[in-house]
Amino acid sequence: MDVRRTFEILAHQLANSPKTDAFAAKIDGQWVPTSTQQAQDQANLVSLGLVSLGLKHGDKVAIISMNRPEWMLADFGIAQIGAVSVPMYPSITVEDYKYIFADAGVRAIFVSDEKLLDKVKEATVGLDIPATNIFSFDRLPGTRHFSELLELGKKGKVADLEPLKAAVQPDDLLTLIYTSGTTGSPKGVMLTHDNLLSNCRSSQPAVPVSKEDRALSFLPLCHIFERMVTYLYMINGVSIYYAESMEVIADNLREVKPQIFTTVPRLLEKVYDKIVAKGHDLEGVKKSLFFWALDLGLKYDTQKDQGFFYNTQLALANKLIFNKWREALGGNLRCIVSGGGALQPRLARVFWSAGIPVMEGYGLTETSPVIAVGGYQKENNMIGTVGPVVEGVQVKIAADGEILTKSASVMKGYYNKPELTAKEFDEENWFHTGDIGELVNGKFLKITDRKKEMFKTSGGKYIAPQVIEGKLKEDPLIEQAMVVGADQKFPSVLIVPSFADLKGWCKRQGIADASNEELIKNEKIVEHYDGLVKKYNQSFAQWEQVKRFVLLPELWTVETGEMTPTMKVKRKVITENNKALIEGFYQQTEKR
Repeated sequence: MDVRRTFEILAHQLANSPKTDAFAAKIDGQWVPTSTQQAQDQANLVSLGLVSLGLKHGDKVAIISMNRPEWMLADFGIAQIGAVSVPMYPSITVEDYKYIFADAGVRAIFVSDEKLLDKVKEATVGLDIPATNIFSFDRLPGTRHFSELLELGKKGKVADLEPLKAAVQPDDLLTLIYTSGTTGSPKGVMLTHDNLLSNCRSSQPAVPVSKEDRALSFLPLCHIFERMVTYLYMINGVSIYYAESMEVIADNLREVKPQIFTTVPRLLEKVYDKIVAKGHDLEGVKKSLFFWALDLGLKYDTQKDQGFFYNTQLALANKLIFNKWREALGGNLRCIVSGGGALQPRLARVFWSAGIPVMEGYGLTETSPVIAVGGYQKENNMIGTVGPVVEGVQVKIAADGEILTKSASVMKGYYNKPELTAKEFDEENWFHTGDIGELVNGKFLKITDRKKEMFKTSGGKYIAPQVIEGKLKEDPLIEQAMVVGADQKFPSVLIVPSFADLKGWCKRQGIADASNEELIKNEKIVEHYDGLVKKYNQSFAQWEQVKRFVLLPELWTVETGEMTPTMKVKRKVITENNKALIEGFYQQTEKR
Protein backbone atom coordinates (compact mmCIF):
# COMPACT_ATOMS: atom_id res chain seq x y z
CA MET A 1 0.00 0.00 0.00
CA ASP A 2 1.76 3.13 -1.24
CA VAL A 3 -0.62 5.62 0.39
CA ARG A 4 1.14 7.86 2.95
CA ARG A 5 -1.45 10.64 3.37
CA THR A 6 -5.18 9.97 3.45
CA PHE A 7 -6.09 12.12 0.45
CA GLU A 8 -3.81 9.93 -1.72
CA ILE A 9 -6.43 7.19 -1.35
CA LEU A 10 -8.44 8.80 -4.17
CA ALA A 11 -5.45 8.78 -6.57
CA HIS A 12 -4.65 5.21 -5.46
CA GLN A 13 -8.19 4.04 -6.26
CA LEU A 14 -8.20 5.94 -9.55
CA ALA A 15 -4.95 4.20 -10.60
CA ASN A 16 -5.75 0.69 -9.35
CA SER A 17 -9.54 0.18 -9.27
CA PRO A 18 -11.50 3.18 -10.58
CA LYS A 19 -15.16 2.84 -9.64
CA THR A 20 -18.36 4.12 -11.20
CA ASP A 21 -19.79 3.84 -7.67
CA ALA A 22 -16.99 4.75 -5.27
CA PHE A 23 -19.81 6.15 -3.12
CA ALA A 24 -23.58 5.86 -3.48
CA ALA A 25 -26.48 7.48 -1.65
CA LYS A 26 -30.22 7.09 -2.04
CA ILE A 27 -31.83 10.26 -3.41
CA ASP A 28 -35.56 10.42 -4.23
CA GLY A 29 -35.84 6.64 -4.03
CA GLN A 30 -32.85 5.88 -6.31
CA TRP A 31 -29.27 4.92 -5.54
CA VAL A 32 -27.14 7.72 -7.03
CA PRO A 33 -23.45 6.88 -7.51
CA THR A 34 -20.36 9.09 -7.30
CA SER A 35 -17.44 7.77 -9.36
CA THR A 36 -13.82 7.84 -8.20
CA GLN A 37 -13.06 10.52 -10.78
CA GLN A 38 -16.01 12.65 -9.64
CA ALA A 39 -14.91 12.24 -6.01
CA GLN A 40 -11.36 13.38 -6.85
CA ASP A 41 -12.62 16.34 -8.90
CA GLN A 42 -15.04 17.48 -6.21
CA ALA A 43 -12.50 17.03 -3.39
CA ASN A 44 -10.19 19.32 -5.38
CA LEU A 45 -12.95 21.92 -5.65
CA VAL A 46 -13.58 21.68 -1.88
CA SER A 47 -9.85 22.33 -1.31
CA LEU A 48 -9.76 25.30 -3.68
CA GLY A 49 -12.99 26.67 -2.22
CA LEU A 50 -11.59 26.54 1.31
CA VAL A 51 -8.37 28.24 0.15
CA SER A 52 -10.46 31.02 -1.41
CA LEU A 53 -12.02 31.58 2.03
CA GLY A 54 -8.56 32.06 3.48
CA LEU A 55 -8.19 28.65 5.15
CA LYS A 56 -4.71 27.20 5.35
CA HIS A 57 -2.52 24.42 6.75
CA GLY A 58 -3.45 23.63 10.34
CA ASP A 59 -6.86 25.39 10.34
CA LYS A 60 -9.74 23.43 11.85
CA VAL A 61 -12.93 22.58 9.91
CA ALA A 62 -15.92 20.86 11.57
CA ILE A 63 -18.08 18.23 9.85
CA ILE A 64 -21.50 17.58 11.42
CA SER A 65 -23.58 15.16 9.38
CA MET A 66 -24.89 11.64 9.07
CA ASN A 67 -23.04 9.48 6.52
CA ARG A 68 -23.23 10.61 2.90
CA PRO A 69 -20.76 11.13 0.01
CA GLU A 70 -20.37 14.84 0.83
CA TRP A 71 -18.89 13.85 4.22
CA MET A 72 -15.99 12.12 2.51
CA LEU A 73 -15.59 14.81 -0.16
CA ALA A 74 -15.26 17.38 2.64
CA ASP A 75 -12.83 15.12 4.51
CA PHE A 76 -10.48 14.69 1.54
CA GLY A 77 -10.83 18.34 0.53
CA ILE A 78 -9.84 19.53 4.02
CA ALA A 79 -6.88 17.13 4.21
CA GLN A 80 -5.43 18.15 0.81
CA ILE A 81 -4.62 21.68 2.04
CA GLY A 82 -3.21 20.44 5.33
CA ALA A 83 -6.21 21.65 7.31
CA VAL A 84 -7.62 19.53 10.16
CA SER A 85 -11.09 17.98 10.18
CA VAL A 86 -13.10 18.04 13.40
CA PRO A 87 -15.90 15.48 12.93
CA MET A 88 -18.74 15.71 15.44
CA TYR A 89 -21.72 13.56 16.37
CA PRO A 90 -25.09 14.89 15.18
CA SER A 91 -26.59 13.74 18.49
CA ILE A 92 -24.53 15.80 20.97
CA THR A 93 -25.76 18.94 22.75
CA VAL A 94 -25.43 22.59 21.74
CA GLU A 95 -23.17 23.04 24.80
CA ASP A 96 -20.85 20.30 23.51
CA TYR A 97 -20.73 21.90 20.05
CA LYS A 98 -19.88 25.27 21.57
CA TYR A 99 -17.12 23.77 23.74
CA ILE A 100 -15.56 21.91 20.80
CA PHE A 101 -15.78 24.84 18.38
CA ALA A 102 -14.00 27.02 20.93
CA ASP A 103 -11.44 24.45 22.11
CA ALA A 104 -10.44 23.41 18.58
CA GLY A 105 -10.59 26.96 17.20
CA VAL A 106 -12.89 25.89 14.35
CA ARG A 107 -12.85 28.30 11.38
CA ALA A 108 -15.41 26.69 9.03
CA ILE A 109 -18.26 24.20 9.37
CA PHE A 110 -19.98 21.65 7.12
CA VAL A 111 -23.46 20.74 8.39
CA SER A 112 -26.03 18.44 6.81
CA ASP A 113 -29.59 19.50 7.60
CA GLU A 114 -31.83 22.16 9.10
CA LYS A 115 -32.11 20.62 12.56
CA LEU A 116 -28.32 20.49 12.94
CA LEU A 117 -27.90 23.94 11.40
CA ASP A 118 -30.15 25.38 14.12
CA LYS A 119 -27.88 23.81 16.77
CA VAL A 120 -24.77 25.13 15.00
CA LYS A 121 -26.17 28.67 14.81
CA GLU A 122 -26.90 28.60 18.54
CA ALA A 123 -23.49 27.15 19.37
CA THR A 124 -21.55 29.71 17.28
CA VAL A 125 -23.06 32.78 18.97
CA GLY A 126 -20.15 34.79 20.38
CA LEU A 127 -17.52 32.74 18.51
CA ASP A 128 -15.35 34.04 15.69
CA ILE A 129 -16.79 31.78 12.95
CA PRO A 130 -18.20 33.80 10.01
CA ALA A 131 -21.65 32.73 8.77
CA THR A 132 -20.12 32.74 5.26
CA ASN A 133 -17.86 29.86 6.36
CA ILE A 134 -20.83 27.58 7.20
CA PHE A 135 -21.97 25.30 4.35
CA SER A 136 -24.92 22.90 4.32
CA PHE A 137 -25.15 19.60 2.44
CA ASP A 138 -28.96 19.94 2.15
CA ARG A 139 -30.33 23.03 0.40
CA LEU A 140 -31.45 25.32 3.24
CA PRO A 141 -32.70 28.92 3.16
CA GLY A 142 -30.28 31.56 4.40
CA THR A 143 -27.20 29.29 4.37
CA ARG A 144 -24.55 28.67 1.74
CA HIS A 145 -25.02 25.32 0.03
CA PHE A 146 -22.14 22.87 -0.54
CA SER A 147 -22.40 23.58 -4.28
CA GLU A 148 -21.48 27.23 -3.61
CA LEU A 149 -18.14 26.11 -2.15
CA LEU A 150 -17.56 23.99 -5.27
CA GLU A 151 -18.33 27.03 -7.45
CA LEU A 152 -15.77 29.05 -5.47
CA GLY A 153 -13.31 26.25 -6.12
CA LYS A 154 -13.86 26.44 -9.88
CA LYS A 155 -12.34 29.92 -9.85
CA GLY A 156 -9.02 28.42 -8.77
CA LYS A 157 -6.59 26.10 -10.58
CA VAL A 158 -6.09 22.44 -9.64
CA ALA A 159 -2.36 22.89 -10.33
CA ASP A 160 -2.26 25.37 -7.43
CA LEU A 161 -3.13 22.53 -5.06
CA GLU A 162 0.05 20.57 -5.78
CA PRO A 163 2.40 22.63 -3.55
CA LEU A 164 -0.22 22.60 -0.76
CA LYS A 165 -0.55 18.82 -0.96
CA ALA A 166 3.23 18.40 -1.15
CA ALA A 167 3.58 20.38 2.10
CA VAL A 168 1.43 17.86 4.01
CA GLN A 169 3.58 15.32 5.89
CA PRO A 170 2.44 11.85 7.05
CA ASP A 171 3.01 12.93 10.66
CA ASP A 172 0.88 16.08 10.27
CA LEU A 173 -2.35 16.35 12.20
CA LEU A 174 -5.23 14.95 10.10
CA THR A 175 -8.14 15.10 12.48
CA LEU A 176 -9.27 16.06 15.97
CA ILE A 177 -11.83 13.60 17.30
CA TYR A 178 -13.49 14.67 20.52
CA THR A 179 -14.35 11.75 22.78
CA SER A 180 -17.20 12.52 25.13
CA GLY A 181 -16.10 9.99 27.70
CA THR A 182 -18.35 9.16 30.62
CA THR A 183 -17.19 12.09 32.76
CA GLY A 184 -15.93 15.63 32.22
CA SER A 185 -15.52 17.77 29.13
CA PRO A 186 -14.79 16.22 25.72
CA LYS A 187 -11.13 15.55 24.91
CA GLY A 188 -9.72 16.22 21.42
CA VAL A 189 -7.76 13.16 20.29
CA MET A 190 -5.01 14.24 17.86
CA LEU A 191 -4.61 11.72 15.03
CA THR A 192 -2.21 12.05 12.11
CA HIS A 193 -2.36 10.75 8.54
CA ASP A 194 0.13 8.07 9.53
CA ASN A 195 -1.90 7.06 12.60
CA LEU A 196 -4.92 6.22 10.44
CA LEU A 197 -3.03 4.71 7.52
CA SER A 198 -0.82 2.55 9.75
CA ASN A 199 -4.02 1.17 11.25
CA CYS A 200 -5.33 0.45 7.75
CA ARG A 201 -2.14 -1.51 7.05
CA SER A 202 -2.41 -3.38 10.36
CA SER A 203 -6.06 -4.28 9.79
CA GLN A 204 -5.73 -5.12 6.10
CA PRO A 205 -4.91 -8.87 6.48
CA ALA A 206 -7.94 -9.42 8.72
CA VAL A 207 -10.57 -7.88 6.42
CA PRO A 208 -11.57 -10.08 3.44
CA VAL A 209 -12.56 -7.54 0.78
CA SER A 210 -11.81 -6.92 -2.90
CA LYS A 211 -12.61 -4.44 -5.67
CA GLU A 212 -15.64 -6.54 -6.64
CA ASP A 213 -17.31 -5.90 -3.27
CA ARG A 214 -19.87 -3.51 -1.84
CA ALA A 215 -20.06 -2.29 1.75
CA LEU A 216 -23.07 -0.77 3.49
CA SER A 217 -22.07 2.10 5.78
CA PHE A 218 -24.24 3.27 8.65
CA LEU A 219 -22.01 3.63 11.72
CA PRO A 220 -21.26 7.37 12.05
CA LEU A 221 -18.23 8.51 10.06
CA CYS A 222 -17.35 10.79 12.97
CA HIS A 223 -16.53 7.55 14.85
CA ILE A 224 -12.93 6.52 14.23
CA PHE A 225 -13.93 2.88 13.57
CA GLU A 226 -16.08 3.68 10.51
CA ARG A 227 -13.63 6.35 9.31
CA MET A 228 -10.64 4.00 9.30
CA VAL A 229 -12.66 1.18 7.73
CA THR A 230 -13.86 3.58 5.00
CA TYR A 231 -10.24 4.36 4.12
CA LEU A 232 -9.49 0.63 4.11
CA TYR A 233 -12.49 -0.09 1.85
CA MET A 234 -11.39 2.59 -0.62
CA ILE A 235 -7.78 1.39 -0.72
CA ASN A 236 -9.15 -2.05 -1.69
CA GLY A 237 -11.56 -0.65 -4.27
CA VAL A 238 -14.74 -1.53 -2.34
CA SER A 239 -17.86 0.47 -3.33
CA ILE A 240 -19.44 2.21 -0.33
CA TYR A 241 -23.21 2.61 -0.12
CA TYR A 242 -24.57 4.87 2.62
CA ALA A 243 -27.68 3.60 4.42
CA GLU A 244 -30.62 6.01 4.48
CA SER A 245 -31.31 5.58 8.19
CA MET A 246 -31.39 2.95 10.91
CA GLU A 247 -35.17 2.65 10.44
CA VAL A 248 -34.86 1.29 6.88
CA ILE A 249 -31.54 -0.51 7.17
CA ALA A 250 -33.19 -3.90 6.50
CA ASP A 251 -34.48 -2.57 3.15
CA ASN A 252 -31.07 -1.12 2.30
CA LEU A 253 -29.35 -4.44 3.02
CA ARG A 254 -31.69 -6.24 0.62
CA GLU A 255 -31.16 -3.57 -2.07
CA VAL A 256 -27.39 -3.17 -1.82
CA LYS A 257 -26.60 -6.86 -1.09
CA PRO A 258 -23.25 -5.98 0.56
CA GLN A 259 -20.38 -8.40 1.17
CA ILE A 260 -19.47 -6.60 4.40
CA PHE A 261 -20.63 -4.03 6.93
CA THR A 262 -19.43 -2.80 10.28
CA THR A 263 -21.74 -2.54 13.26
CA VAL A 264 -22.00 -2.15 17.00
CA PRO A 265 -23.21 -5.08 19.12
CA ARG A 266 -26.54 -3.41 19.90
CA LEU A 267 -27.67 -3.59 16.28
CA LEU A 268 -26.86 -7.30 16.09
CA GLU A 269 -28.78 -7.78 19.34
CA LYS A 270 -31.82 -6.07 17.80
CA VAL A 271 -31.58 -8.18 14.63
CA TYR A 272 -31.34 -11.34 16.72
CA ASP A 273 -34.21 -10.32 19.03
CA LYS A 274 -36.47 -9.59 16.04
CA ILE A 275 -35.68 -12.99 14.54
CA VAL A 276 -36.42 -14.76 17.85
CA ALA A 277 -39.66 -12.78 18.28
CA LYS A 278 -40.78 -13.99 14.83
CA GLY A 279 -39.88 -17.52 15.89
CA HIS A 280 -42.23 -17.21 18.88
CA ASP A 281 -45.04 -16.23 16.50
CA LEU A 282 -44.66 -19.44 14.49
CA GLU A 283 -46.78 -22.48 15.23
CA GLY A 284 -46.48 -26.24 15.15
CA VAL A 285 -43.65 -27.88 13.21
CA LYS A 286 -42.29 -24.56 11.91
CA LYS A 287 -41.86 -23.27 15.46
CA SER A 288 -40.21 -26.51 16.59
CA LEU A 289 -37.78 -26.43 13.65
CA PHE A 290 -36.92 -22.78 14.31
CA PHE A 291 -35.97 -23.33 17.94
CA TRP A 292 -34.18 -26.59 17.11
CA ALA A 293 -31.98 -24.65 14.67
CA LEU A 294 -31.50 -21.82 17.18
CA ASP A 295 -30.45 -24.28 19.89
CA LEU A 296 -27.87 -25.79 17.52
CA GLY A 297 -26.57 -22.32 16.74
CA LEU A 298 -26.12 -21.43 20.39
CA LYS A 299 -23.76 -24.42 20.76
CA TYR A 300 -21.53 -23.40 17.84
CA ASP A 301 -17.81 -23.06 18.53
CA THR A 302 -15.24 -21.71 16.05
CA GLN A 303 -12.44 -23.49 17.90
CA LYS A 304 -14.00 -26.94 18.05
CA ASP A 305 -15.21 -29.49 15.52
CA GLN A 306 -18.28 -30.98 17.18
CA GLY A 307 -18.37 -34.08 15.01
CA PHE A 308 -20.37 -35.63 12.20
CA PHE A 309 -23.78 -35.66 13.92
CA TYR A 310 -23.68 -31.98 14.95
CA ASN A 311 -22.28 -30.86 11.58
CA THR A 312 -24.96 -32.79 9.68
CA GLN A 313 -27.73 -31.25 11.79
CA LEU A 314 -26.23 -27.78 11.34
CA ALA A 315 -26.08 -28.22 7.54
CA LEU A 316 -29.77 -29.13 7.59
CA ALA A 317 -30.59 -26.14 9.84
CA ASN A 318 -28.81 -23.90 7.34
CA LYS A 319 -30.93 -25.22 4.48
CA LEU A 320 -34.22 -24.99 6.36
CA ILE A 321 -33.87 -21.96 8.66
CA PHE A 322 -30.62 -19.99 8.49
CA ASN A 323 -30.76 -19.43 4.72
CA LYS A 324 -33.64 -17.01 5.41
CA TRP A 325 -31.41 -15.06 7.82
CA ARG A 326 -28.76 -14.67 5.10
CA GLU A 327 -31.38 -13.53 2.59
CA ALA A 328 -32.66 -10.91 5.07
CA LEU A 329 -29.12 -9.48 5.24
CA GLY A 330 -28.85 -9.24 1.45
CA GLY A 331 -27.77 -12.77 0.57
CA ASN A 332 -24.13 -11.91 -0.27
CA LEU A 333 -22.73 -11.20 3.18
CA ARG A 334 -19.18 -12.52 3.66
CA CYS A 335 -18.74 -11.20 7.18
CA ILE A 336 -19.76 -8.57 9.73
CA VAL A 337 -17.20 -6.58 11.73
CA SER A 338 -18.41 -5.63 15.21
CA GLY A 339 -16.78 -3.00 17.42
CA GLY A 340 -17.48 -0.22 19.90
CA GLY A 341 -18.49 -2.53 22.75
CA ALA A 342 -18.60 -6.11 23.97
CA LEU A 343 -20.43 -8.60 21.73
CA GLN A 344 -22.45 -11.22 23.56
CA PRO A 345 -20.97 -14.67 22.76
CA ARG A 346 -24.44 -16.12 22.02
CA LEU A 347 -24.82 -13.65 19.12
CA ALA A 348 -21.43 -14.56 17.66
CA ARG A 349 -22.25 -18.28 17.95
CA VAL A 350 -25.61 -18.00 16.23
CA PHE A 351 -24.42 -15.79 13.36
CA TRP A 352 -21.35 -17.96 12.74
CA SER A 353 -23.54 -21.08 12.75
CA ALA A 354 -25.77 -19.40 10.15
CA GLY A 355 -22.83 -18.92 7.80
CA ILE A 356 -22.34 -15.25 8.73
CA PRO A 357 -18.90 -14.84 10.34
CA VAL A 358 -18.77 -12.06 12.93
CA MET A 359 -15.36 -10.48 13.46
CA GLU A 360 -15.32 -8.79 16.85
CA GLY A 361 -12.67 -6.09 17.18
CA TYR A 362 -11.25 -3.92 19.94
CA GLY A 363 -9.60 -0.54 20.08
CA LEU A 364 -9.92 3.08 21.13
CA THR A 365 -10.15 6.44 19.38
CA GLU A 366 -6.65 7.03 20.78
CA THR A 367 -5.33 3.98 18.87
CA SER A 368 -6.91 4.81 15.48
CA PRO A 369 -8.64 2.42 16.56
CA VAL A 370 -7.93 -1.29 16.01
CA ILE A 371 -5.71 -3.13 18.49
CA ALA A 372 -7.12 -6.62 17.93
CA VAL A 373 -9.78 -8.25 15.76
CA GLY A 374 -11.18 -11.75 15.41
CA GLY A 375 -10.36 -13.27 12.06
CA TYR A 376 -12.58 -14.23 9.16
CA GLN A 377 -11.05 -17.71 9.37
CA LYS A 378 -12.27 -19.89 12.24
CA GLU A 379 -8.75 -20.65 13.45
CA ASN A 380 -8.21 -16.91 14.09
CA ASN A 381 -11.54 -16.35 15.79
CA MET A 382 -12.27 -17.40 19.36
CA ILE A 383 -15.78 -16.46 20.46
CA GLY A 384 -15.73 -14.43 23.69
CA THR A 385 -12.45 -12.75 22.76
CA VAL A 386 -11.60 -9.84 20.44
CA GLY A 387 -9.20 -11.98 18.46
CA PRO A 388 -5.47 -11.78 17.83
CA VAL A 389 -3.55 -8.50 18.10
CA VAL A 390 -3.21 -7.05 14.57
CA GLU A 391 0.10 -6.77 12.74
CA GLY A 392 2.35 -3.90 13.72
CA VAL A 393 0.67 -3.40 17.12
CA GLN A 394 2.27 -4.40 20.42
CA VAL A 395 0.26 -5.36 23.50
CA LYS A 396 1.40 -6.01 27.05
CA ILE A 397 -0.73 -6.96 30.06
CA ALA A 398 0.35 -4.96 33.14
CA ALA A 399 0.64 -6.47 36.62
CA ASP A 400 -2.85 -5.20 37.52
CA GLY A 401 -4.34 -6.65 34.31
CA GLU A 402 -4.50 -3.39 32.34
CA ILE A 403 -3.96 -3.64 28.58
CA LEU A 404 -1.01 -1.51 27.40
CA THR A 405 -0.19 -0.90 23.75
CA LYS A 406 2.43 0.62 21.44
CA SER A 407 2.17 1.22 17.68
CA ALA A 408 2.33 3.81 14.91
CA SER A 409 -1.46 4.06 15.32
CA VAL A 410 -1.33 5.58 18.82
CA MET A 411 -2.37 9.25 18.96
CA LYS A 412 -0.09 12.26 19.27
CA GLY A 413 -1.99 13.26 22.41
CA TYR A 414 -5.00 15.25 23.62
CA TYR A 415 -5.36 18.70 22.07
CA ASN A 416 -4.53 21.52 24.50
CA LYS A 417 -4.11 18.96 27.31
CA PRO A 418 -0.41 18.06 27.69
CA GLU A 419 -0.77 17.05 31.36
CA LEU A 420 -3.65 14.67 30.60
CA THR A 421 -1.66 13.25 27.67
CA ALA A 422 1.33 12.58 29.93
CA LYS A 423 -0.88 10.59 32.33
CA GLU A 424 -1.87 8.13 29.58
CA PHE A 425 1.70 7.07 28.76
CA ASP A 426 4.26 5.47 31.06
CA GLU A 427 8.02 6.06 31.08
CA GLU A 428 8.51 3.36 28.41
CA ASN A 429 5.90 5.06 26.20
CA TRP A 430 3.26 2.33 26.59
CA PHE A 431 -0.22 3.76 26.16
CA HIS A 432 -2.54 2.75 29.01
CA THR A 433 -5.95 1.76 27.57
CA GLY A 434 -7.86 1.70 30.86
CA ASP A 435 -9.23 -1.74 29.94
CA ILE A 436 -8.56 -4.93 31.88
CA GLY A 437 -7.82 -8.05 29.87
CA GLU A 438 -5.84 -11.22 29.31
CA LEU A 439 -4.34 -13.21 26.45
CA VAL A 440 -6.07 -16.58 26.02
CA ASN A 441 -3.80 -19.37 24.71
CA GLY A 442 -1.16 -16.67 24.25
CA LYS A 443 -3.02 -15.48 21.13
CA PHE A 444 -6.55 -14.19 21.69
CA LEU A 445 -7.10 -10.94 23.57
CA LYS A 446 -10.02 -11.00 26.01
CA ILE A 447 -11.45 -7.85 27.59
CA THR A 448 -12.84 -8.33 31.08
CA ASP A 449 -13.68 -4.80 32.27
CA ARG A 450 -12.87 -1.09 32.40
CA LYS A 451 -10.24 -0.41 35.05
CA LYS A 452 -11.89 2.83 36.17
CA GLU A 453 -15.33 1.25 36.43
CA MET A 454 -14.40 -1.61 38.76
CA PHE A 455 -15.37 -1.00 42.38
CA LYS A 456 -14.96 -2.57 45.80
CA THR A 457 -17.75 -3.70 48.11
CA SER A 458 -17.53 -2.88 51.80
CA GLY A 459 -16.18 -6.40 52.21
CA GLY A 460 -13.15 -5.50 50.10
CA LYS A 461 -14.16 -7.63 47.10
CA TYR A 462 -13.73 -6.24 43.58
CA ILE A 463 -16.77 -6.07 41.28
CA ALA A 464 -16.42 -5.82 37.47
CA PRO A 465 -19.78 -4.25 36.55
CA GLN A 466 -19.54 -4.63 32.77
CA VAL A 467 -19.23 -8.41 33.02
CA ILE A 468 -22.42 -8.66 35.10
CA GLU A 469 -24.25 -6.15 32.89
CA GLY A 470 -23.23 -8.02 29.74
CA LYS A 471 -24.56 -11.28 31.17
CA LEU A 472 -27.90 -9.73 32.13
CA LYS A 473 -28.27 -8.13 28.69
CA GLU A 474 -28.02 -11.55 27.08
CA ASP A 475 -31.72 -11.81 27.89
CA PRO A 476 -33.93 -10.26 25.17
CA LEU A 477 -36.17 -8.75 27.89
CA ILE A 478 -33.30 -6.62 29.24
CA GLU A 479 -32.36 -3.59 27.11
CA GLN A 480 -30.02 -1.77 29.53
CA ALA A 481 -28.47 -2.55 32.90
CA MET A 482 -26.14 -0.74 35.27
CA VAL A 483 -24.60 -2.37 38.33
CA VAL A 484 -24.06 -0.24 41.46
CA GLY A 485 -22.77 -0.94 44.96
CA ALA A 486 -19.40 0.75 45.55
CA ASP A 487 -18.54 0.52 49.29
CA GLN A 488 -21.81 -1.35 49.96
CA LYS A 489 -22.29 -4.91 51.19
CA PHE A 490 -23.40 -6.24 47.79
CA PRO A 491 -24.03 -5.18 44.18
CA SER A 492 -27.47 -4.12 42.92
CA VAL A 493 -28.67 -3.30 39.44
CA LEU A 494 -30.84 -0.78 37.62
CA ILE A 495 -32.65 -2.47 34.71
CA VAL A 496 -34.40 -0.90 31.72
CA PRO A 497 -36.58 -3.57 30.10
CA SER A 498 -36.75 -4.05 26.35
CA PHE A 499 -40.34 -2.87 26.26
CA ALA A 500 -41.10 -4.11 22.73
CA ASP A 501 -40.04 -7.64 23.72
CA LEU A 502 -41.68 -7.34 27.13
CA LYS A 503 -45.02 -6.48 25.54
CA GLY A 504 -44.70 -9.55 23.31
CA TRP A 505 -43.97 -11.66 26.40
CA CYS A 506 -46.98 -10.13 28.20
CA LYS A 507 -49.23 -11.01 25.28
CA ARG A 508 -48.09 -14.64 25.43
CA GLN A 509 -48.65 -14.65 29.22
CA GLY A 510 -52.13 -13.11 28.96
CA ILE A 511 -51.06 -9.87 30.69
CA ALA A 512 -52.95 -6.82 29.43
CA ASP A 513 -51.03 -4.11 27.57
CA ALA A 514 -50.26 -1.02 29.64
CA SER A 515 -47.86 1.94 29.88
CA ASN A 516 -44.20 1.37 30.72
CA GLU A 517 -44.77 2.82 34.20
CA GLU A 518 -47.59 0.36 34.87
CA LEU A 519 -45.77 -2.63 33.42
CA ILE A 520 -42.71 -2.26 35.67
CA LYS A 521 -44.99 -2.34 38.73
CA ASN A 522 -46.90 -5.45 37.64
CA GLU A 523 -46.23 -8.21 40.19
CA LYS A 524 -45.97 -10.99 37.58
CA ILE A 525 -43.47 -8.97 35.57
CA VAL A 526 -41.36 -8.04 38.60
CA GLU A 527 -41.41 -11.70 39.64
CA HIS A 528 -40.24 -12.75 36.17
CA TYR A 529 -37.31 -10.29 36.24
CA ASP A 530 -36.43 -11.53 39.72
CA GLY A 531 -36.14 -14.99 38.19
CA LEU A 532 -33.95 -13.67 35.39
CA VAL A 533 -31.57 -11.97 37.83
CA LYS A 534 -31.33 -15.18 39.90
CA LYS A 535 -30.68 -17.21 36.74
CA TYR A 536 -27.79 -15.03 35.59
CA ASN A 537 -26.40 -14.76 39.13
CA GLN A 538 -25.43 -18.42 38.83
CA SER A 539 -22.57 -17.40 36.53
CA PHE A 540 -20.87 -15.41 39.31
CA ALA A 541 -19.17 -15.87 42.65
CA GLN A 542 -21.24 -15.24 45.78
CA TRP A 543 -19.89 -11.71 46.39
CA GLU A 544 -20.58 -10.72 42.74
CA GLN A 545 -24.22 -11.78 42.76
CA VAL A 546 -26.84 -9.06 42.45
CA LYS A 547 -29.08 -8.93 45.52
CA ARG A 548 -31.45 -6.06 44.61
CA PHE A 549 -32.83 -4.69 41.35
CA VAL A 550 -35.31 -2.11 40.13
CA LEU A 551 -37.04 -1.71 36.76
CA LEU A 552 -36.98 1.73 35.13
CA PRO A 553 -39.63 3.00 32.67
CA GLU A 554 -37.46 4.99 30.24
CA LEU A 555 -34.39 4.21 28.12
CA TRP A 556 -31.13 5.99 28.88
CA THR A 557 -30.24 8.03 25.80
CA VAL A 558 -27.72 10.55 24.49
CA GLU A 559 -30.49 13.16 24.61
CA THR A 560 -31.12 12.60 28.33
CA GLY A 561 -27.38 12.92 28.96
CA GLU A 562 -27.18 9.37 30.34
CA MET A 563 -25.34 7.81 27.37
CA THR A 564 -22.30 8.89 25.36
CA PRO A 565 -22.67 9.16 21.55
CA THR A 566 -20.94 5.76 21.35
CA MET A 567 -23.68 4.34 23.61
CA LYS A 568 -21.67 3.87 26.78
CA VAL A 569 -23.46 4.52 30.07
CA LYS A 570 -22.55 7.68 31.96
CA ARG A 571 -22.45 6.03 35.35
CA LYS A 572 -22.19 9.22 37.41
CA VAL A 573 -25.19 10.81 35.68
CA ILE A 574 -27.37 7.70 35.97
CA THR A 575 -26.35 7.23 39.60
CA GLU A 576 -27.27 10.83 40.43
CA ASN A 577 -30.58 10.61 38.53
CA ASN A 578 -31.53 7.46 40.48
CA LYS A 579 -29.96 8.36 43.83
CA ALA A 580 -33.07 7.71 45.92
CA LEU A 581 -33.67 4.29 44.34
CA ILE A 582 -30.06 3.24 44.86
CA GLU A 583 -30.08 4.39 48.48
CA GLY A 584 -33.27 2.38 48.89
CA PHE A 585 -31.46 -0.85 47.95
CA TYR A 586 -29.23 -0.53 51.00
CA GLN A 587 -31.72 1.04 53.42
CA GLN A 588 -33.86 -2.08 52.97
CA THR A 589 -30.96 -4.15 54.24
CA GLU A 590 -30.37 -1.93 57.25
CA LYS A 591 -34.03 -2.16 58.27
CA ARG A 592 -33.82 -5.92 58.18
